[in-house]
Amino acid sequence: MRWMGIVLFALVTSILLLTQCNDESEKSPYRNIDNPAASYVGMETCKSCHWQVYESFIKTGMGQSWDIASRKKSAADFDPHKALVYDQHKDLYYKPFWENDSLYILEFRLSGNDTIHRRLEKVSYIVGSGQHTNSHIIDINGYLFQAPITYYTQKGKWDLAPGFENGQNSRFDRKIELECMSCHNGYPDFVEESLNQYQTVQRGIDCERCHGPGSIHVAEKKSGQIIDTSQGPDYSIVNPRRLSTEAQNNLCQRCHLQGVAVLNDGKSFFDFLPSQKLSHSMHVFMPQYSGSENHMIMASHVERMKMSACYLNSGKMSCITCHNPHVSVKETPNSQYLNACKNCHSSKDCLAPAADRNANEDNCVQCHMPKNGSIDIPHVAVTDHYIRRKPNSDQELKETVKFIAMRCYNSDEVDERTRARSFMEFHERYEPAKIFLDSAKKYLLSAQVKQTEADWIRLLFLQKSFNEIIQLSDLPQAEKIQDAWTAYRIGEAYLSAQNFAQAIQYLSRACDLKPKALDFQSKLSTAYGLSGNQNMSEKVSLFILSQHPRYAMALFNLGVIAMQRQNLQSAEKYLNQAMQANPDHVQTLVNYAVVLYQQNRKSGIKQLLERALKLEPDNQQIQMMLKDLGQSTTKPF
Repeated sequence: MRWMGIVLFALVTSILLLTQCNDESEKSPYRNIDNPAASYVGMETCKSCHWQVYESFIKTGMGQSWDIASRKKSAADFDPHKALVYDQHKDLYYKPFWENDSLYILEFRLSGNDTIHRRLEKVSYIVGSGQHTNSHIIDINGYLFQAPITYYTQKGKWDLAPGFENGQNSRFDRKIELECMSCHNGYPDFVEESLNQYQTVQRGIDCERCHGPGSIHVAEKKSGQIIDTSQGPDYSIVNPRRLSTEAQNNLCQRCHLQGVAVLNDGKSFFDFLPSQKLSHSMHVFMPQYSGSENHMIMASHVERMKMSACYLNSGKMSCITCHNPHVSVKETPNSQYLNACKNCHSSKDCLAPAADRNANEDNCVQCHMPKNGSIDIPHVAVTDHYIRRKPNSDQELKETVKFIAMRCYNSDEVDERTRARSFMEFHERYEPAKIFLDSAKKYLLSAQVKQTEADWIRLLFLQKSFNEIIQLSDLPQAEKIQDAWTAYRIGEAYLSAQNFAQAIQYLSRACDLKPKALDFQSKLSTAYGLSGNQNMSEKVSLFILSQHPRYAMALFNLGVIAMQRQNLQSAEKYLNQAMQANPDHVQTLVNYAVVLYQQNRKSGIKQLLERALKLEPDNQQIQMMLKDLGQSTTKPF
């Protein structure tokens, strides 16, 4: 009985330990994870010992994901007849070209044979290995923005960047925020006070993204602590091969599950580390649609794999079942993928006619994982990781797509507040539709979220229910708010109600919390200007220009201040610069026309007003100005 008691005690203890290992609060057994003493050492340090792996990895899509713009890095064709993009919605041309060793993008607009707008930006970085695309990044004092054109390698074609099509061209203003950077590159030195400024950035995804910080591993090896890994793991650093299938997929789907990433409270996009559960840091949602079997996005590899019977039935399928992340897909022999299939299937399982199989040399991938176009990236064909038989008919491919649900792919247990956030995030970033905000409201109500909390304020802001925000009882005082976005949204609500004093309080708080969030500063400058405080509006706008010299709204605000001070020469200078930065800001065009008129310089006024009226056909102010211009050459506007 005593021995039986010892055995039972040992059994219970082992069950408890197993339960703890499966508990999400369990710390990783790897000493470089959850360890404040662990730090990143950089890929060059890894290379000193693992040079063969480095030389192979640096050729992969991850190794070539991001680099300084150079002729060697670029996969693009700069033939003058091909390197030109026209945006018919914005009536803008884009021409990429090299000048010595620097890459530039020229934005211009024509009227007849005349160039009536011109903006030149230097490209600092190129994103993408060139297997599918090269996208381009503009660096303005560390503030990173995506350029509006991309080179699509498979088609050998320049075109508008993904998300810039169909009238959505944001030109040089799309910010590269931390979520974008954290998947497309190694971890940068991010300026926390900003939305998109970086002290330094890496030159591609590096070893430590998948293996974790390397300092402990390096120190132990230098001190002579060598582990025989044939006998067991070296716990000084993560080896993904030794992780469970679930942990392997958690690691890969951090970036290969593109969707709506909702951070947990207190977490950032830096916090997930290999061997951890991704749900510790974030929940990643994907919208589900009818007909979704035939509609895929480019970076949906894990989502598509998890739809496959191979994944659902095996319980042990991960990305590295088929892929060696240290070897480029282009250099991986087909036999590696086919052998992965043969581990579970024999040729007898294949129902295809023998003639078809022989013609395809028994290539399972070619039939069951064909290359398809993605719905989010034009001009590319990517391998569909949904392993299945081919669609039965063309009708199946043409099925009408309707939204069904928002599904979390990295956790089956999601609280209602997080679900609400996923709908708001999807509405804000991808598809602004009432249905998503209605769903968010339902989940916030179910979670009994107070109406003065940040999530409710965000919902009301997205609904443009600004009066409801400022009428909330117990609305938090500006100085007590710790979230910059919440303060900004409340400030915007007061600004829309022309309550400038309150707007300034909340917008100032947003700027205190994130002083280098230039969009926050711009709105504060506008609030000061509308309140009549020219000096503070000028001060804030000059700060913005010290960070970003071509920030259009700061230039516009300074032009307005100069007009109010009757300094027409200064007003013209700022408004002209604002127009170069953004040629389609209606009030800039109108104010510039007024400044020219006040200087009795009639040439060009009509063109400015006609351009403004084209952008806003129902603008009665512009209509009257054009009418007055036609009736009199002396009457002021």
